[in-house]
Amino acid sequence: MRTVSLLPSATEILFDVGAGDDVVGVTFECDYPPQARTRRIVSTSALPEGLSPAQIDRVVNERMAAGEDLYRLDEGALAGLDADLVVTQDLCAVCAVDVSTVYDALEYLACRAEVLTVDPQTLDEVLDSIVTIGVATGRRDDAERLRSALSGRLEVVWSKVATRHAVPTLVLEWTDPPFAPGHWVPDMVEAAGGICVLGRSGERSFRTGWDDVAAAGAEVVVSAPCGFGLDDSARLTGEVADRIPDGVPLWAVDANASFARPGPRLIDGVEALAGILHPAAAGEPSPAFARRLDLMSSYG
Repeated sequence: MRTVSLLPSATEILFDVGAGDDVVGVTFECDYPPQARTRRIVSTSALPEGLSPAQIDRVVNERMAAGEDLYRLDEGALAGLDADLVVTQDLCAVCAVDVSTVYDALEYLACRAEVLTVDPQTLDEVLDSIVTIGVATGRRDDAERLRSALSGRLEVVWSKVATRHAVPTLVLEWTDPPFAPGHWVPDMVEAAGGICVLGRSGERSFRTGWDDVAAAGAEVVVSAPCGFGLDDSARLTGEVADRIPDGVPLWAVDANASFARPGPRLIDGVEALAGILHPAAAGEPSPAFARRLDLMSSYG
């Protein structure tokens, strides 16, 4: 089954369930596993490069208000792939090509590929989406085994933190302006032994203010700016570190790998969160996923 993935998370799932050899097209953001980089890129960003977080927020809002797309779907690249299946989403216009654009392109090309929209909004739904993609690609058994393995890892984390103090935790999904978390992120915090403040499971992330951040009562702040890896996350977090209440530990995490993309590596994010919130029980988080900012020496 020749498959085009318009979601980095779906690309990861496809490879993890053994359907990677069938993937013929991906987006410019599909960087994991490394083999995904060898596939034809059919979707690119319409945003200018080199913008600051505040500038990105402004441009995104302006373009969405004007009804303009944030991504470009290359019909020419898509035309030569003879796809049987296109995996996309209809959850967030900021995250991927609008599904209506996909249908329009396929109709224009007279392509009869099946379009599978995957829109998980909670951690459980993310795990279920693995099986959904597995079924669509004839890999149901592999997908169910993967789901079971990921669920087992969650159970191991919970066995370590269940009796510990649930730590009020604020995850920032954007830094300028600050955004409170939504969708599966509050579930991740809870699974790691925390209480998510300023965000609810299954709902959209939302713009908030620094006064609200200060009043939220968080005992830990975790910065996971959507679209950025650990180094950039740490850099962007450092730029707003002086807005975090005194004495509250501040961590930067690899949002792309383990928080923003609804795929198997969210479980890495839960494990990292457990290490941040309960290091004595879960062990310190891997430096590959999380980095604590030394506010006294860097920003004092």
